[in-house]
Amino acid sequence: MNNKTSFSLIAPAKLNLFLHINARREDGYHELETLFTFLNFGDELHFELTTDGSISVGGDTKDIPLNDNLIYKAALLLQTHCKTSLGVKINLIKRLPMGGGVGGGSSDAASTLLALNKLWKLALNLETLAQLGLKLGADVPVFIQGQSAIAHGIGEKLHHVTLEQKWYCVVHPNQHVSTAKIFTHPDLKRDTPKIIGDWKHHTLTNDCEPLVKKLCPEVEKTLQWLLKYAPSKMTGTGSCCFVEFASQVQAQDVLENLPHNWQGFVASSANVSPAHTELTAIFDQ
Repeated sequence: MNNKTSFSLIAPAKLNLFLHINARREDGYHELETLFTFLNFGDELHFELTTDGSISVGGDTKDIPLNDNLIYKAALLLQTHCKTSLGVKINLIKRLPMGGGVGGGSSDAASTLLALNKLWKLALNLETLAQLGLKLGADVPVFIQGQSAIAHGIGEKLHHVTLEQKWYCVVHPNQHVSTAKIFTHPDLKRDTPKIIGDWKHHTLTNDCEPLVKKLCPEVEKTLQWLLKYAPSKMTGTGSCCFVEFASQVQAQDVLENLPHNWQGFVASSANVSPAHTELTAIFDQ
């Protein structure tokens, strides 16, 4: 029995390697198809067990009120669901941009659910955790399941895929893009036909990209600049953009030449979420 009372865990970034919007449903949600991969880079969360039932979140919380903080919401949701009397002190080291399309908030919430399931010895399976996670956000389940996947439906139906490892240079042009604003915008393209057969044989795009470029010229500028190095893409609803390479050296070269008003990072992709890999190393030694 592993009786760890404190440990740290990564909340990894994700990239949408493509994002097709097939239709808008009557309930306002969108039917979509998207390919998720994880990156070996992300926020870091430190968890410390408390026995008084209190939940606190400190660190790089960017003055977000506690009740709006997805980390706090995740912890409270799990505590309430399982009726546990245990609590936790959580500290966040933020490395991923907010409103960047790399899943920062969703990943923080997922890593919190995964970590507390172990710390509080709740023994819930991933399916149950993913269902809880869906209450916090549409992207949370993919981080809980922890495998690269194509998502269908509103993003909740996951079909696991194995991808070749690549290196990415991810650039954040210091712009915050509201996902809600993009998905409710009248000009969003919503009629891409569903993929039939092998997705690798299709032209793959991000249907949000043309609209985001129009609303946020800095994203267009970033995509244009990256084109000097490789075909550039936007992830999610932006604002982060990325280029893909076979080697770390190529990706690092882009980062080193980045204009000083943008931020970026280099990371390799992972078919299994680094959060899962780390948790296994901590608890299954």
